[in-house]
Amino acid sequence: MRTFPLKSGITWRGLAARAAIITGTVALIIWCMPRDSRSYISADLGKPWKYGDLTAPFDFPVYKSEATVKHERDSLYRRFEPYFAYDSEVEGDQVRLFLAKFKDGIPGLSDDYLSIIANRLHRLYRQGIMGAHDYGRLAGADTARSVRLVSGKRASSVALRAINSTKGAYEQLLADPMVAPHRLAVQRSNLINFITPNVVYDKERTTAALNDLLKSVPLASGVVQKGQKIIDRGTIVNEETYRVIESFRKECERRSRDTAQVRITTLGEIIYVTLIILFFTLYIYLFRRDYFDKLRSIAMPYALIITFALLTALMVRHSVGHVFMLPYAMLPIFIRIFMDSRTAFITHMAMVLICVSMLQHTLDFIAVETAAGLVAIFSLRELQYRSQLFKTALLVTLCAMLMNFAYDLMATNEVDHIDLGPYNYLAINGVLLLFAYPLLYLLEKTFGFVSDITLIELSNTNNPLLQKMSEVAPGTFQHSIQVANLAAEIAKKIGAKAQLVRTGAMYHDIGKMANPIYFTENQSGFNPHEGMSCIDSARIIISHVTEGLKMAEKYNLPGVIRDFISTHHGHGKTKYFYVKYKNEHPDEPVDDLLFTYPGPNPFTREQAILMMADSVEAASRSLPDHSEQSIRELVDRVIDGQLADGFFRDCPITFRDISYAKVVLIEKLKTIYHTRVSYPQLKEPQKAT
Repeated sequence: MRTFPLKSGITWRGLAARAAIITGTVALIIWCMPRDSRSYISADLGKPWKYGDLTAPFDFPVYKSEATVKHERDSLYRRFEPYFAYDSEVEGDQVRLFLAKFKDGIPGLSDDYLSIIANRLHRLYRQGIMGAHDYGRLAGADTARSVRLVSGKRASSVALRAINSTKGAYEQLLADPMVAPHRLAVQRSNLINFITPNVVYDKERTTAALNDLLKSVPLASGVVQKGQKIIDRGTIVNEETYRVIESFRKECERRSRDTAQVRITTLGEIIYVTLIILFFTLYIYLFRRDYFDKLRSIAMPYALIITFALLTALMVRHSVGHVFMLPYAMLPIFIRIFMDSRTAFITHMAMVLICVSMLQHTLDFIAVETAAGLVAIFSLRELQYRSQLFKTALLVTLCAMLMNFAYDLMATNEVDHIDLGPYNYLAINGVLLLFAYPLLYLLEKTFGFVSDITLIELSNTNNPLLQKMSEVAPGTFQHSIQVANLAAEIAKKIGAKAQLVRTGAMYHDIGKMANPIYFTENQSGFNPHEGMSCIDSARIIISHVTEGLKMAEKYNLPGVIRDFISTHHGHGKTKYFYVKYKNEHPDEPVDDLLFTYPGPNPFTREQAILMMADSVEAASRSLPDHSEQSIRELVDRVIDGQLADGFFRDCPITFRDISYAKVVLIEKLKTIYHTRVSYPQLKEPQKAT
């Protein structure tokens, strides 16, 4: 598929990819944001109100406390009468069964007892018989001393003691004056089998009546009107105020479940997050264009913002710990290491403003995390040692605690009322910040960045590739060290990345290891070019760039280091052999490509610095006289020639930077080639003759 470049150099496909990153960032953040927690306010009974003055934004009822509502409902429970249905058919069925079984009479009793017991069963059923389980439940509870007995269309209140349980009815039958004298004979007849409940619990009607009764209990005891002051900052939260604040929280929760309210809230979140991400993107586009032009570079800050927004949403949604546990300062640490301080601060503030919209504690969160982020940025101007991260974590933790303490002092008048919980979470935060070091490697591999720690490790002369170069091409190795020192000094002077250019200089000539004897610095009396044609010599000299790129790929060197290898000669020519060939063939046309390096020309300041330092250092070795004048003329001639050839057109280096580079090179070369004082020879004393 063909892509068409825009004026900025970004293709339409690249622009679509960046738009997808920005849109995806907004969508993911909006999706993860909790819908019902952002309006919540928490208060601690008996402690100062640590937020700003709270005024009712809308009318809402003052809900009773749970204890009050429970007490009122319990009083209703005690007066409530559960519903039972009277089944009139049970009596007829059981009496007929009794008469059918004992039609020949009850053993041991006269025939008159058949009608006597049938009469007593009739009385018991008319009185009402309830199941043992239901009777025991009601008799042992404090909520019911009477029941509503429904018979047909009538419902009447009947005292529980006026109704028998199955066991009570049987005992009442045995205790009857006419039956008691013949108790044993009656018991042998198992008359309890004919005593069945005819008063049955009506669950459906009881539940409906109870719900109607409970609904009659008012949940509110008053109303707070819109604009009414609820509490002032620093005021102790008493029981009444606590109840009002809790009522406000419940009303917010109720409103959050309303579909229309949720839509309005979501719309506000979309606008809020979109504006923050848009402003952040505009900053990258306007002031950090080099990051915007690299898709992987621009993806990292958005990914970090999404990550911390997701973690914040999870903690808020599931009420896990406290957000102060999250190492938010890790974001500016990463951005500072891989990008720059200003971008680190802007990214950190965008993340803080997004996360704070999900929280209850807004002002203290912004204050604490802003201070923590600034300390993280200030303490990591250059990350060169592991101990720096430990110091940064300690400083960030102390600063965050101090800022939170200052905020607590402003919110309360007594130190005793300060809540120590957040300080424990900030201590955990400091420990988690130490995990930034192992995560650096993950970010490097994911987004293609190279940290200063990696550059330091690569520039260590114990590195296998550099050790091999010191053995195979010792002259090139010494040349690379000299160039690295010169380039690093220039970078420090003009504000470029010194460690990057130092490491790039150490590897820029590794391709010479393929044919070390063909390069002057590795020769010791024998020059193999003397028997070769200029074209062949130029081809071998030029090949150290392509061979270097092959070695860089073999040893998995980062892309930024490979760029130093390919650009340190740019599209320059092997001038010695080019001029020699032209002199030897004055009447023949010369194919310049045979003597031209593949390039490209430098496209960063650091690459331009390396080109200047490399060319000047190499040329300085051939100076017959290392006086200040000759060094100055050499530096001016080499660098002015590179300017004239247009080697620096594609990189953002200025004339001011180049002027400073000349000064540094002159001063350093003067120091390297300074004239030594000749030591006097000790004269031997003359012997007396």
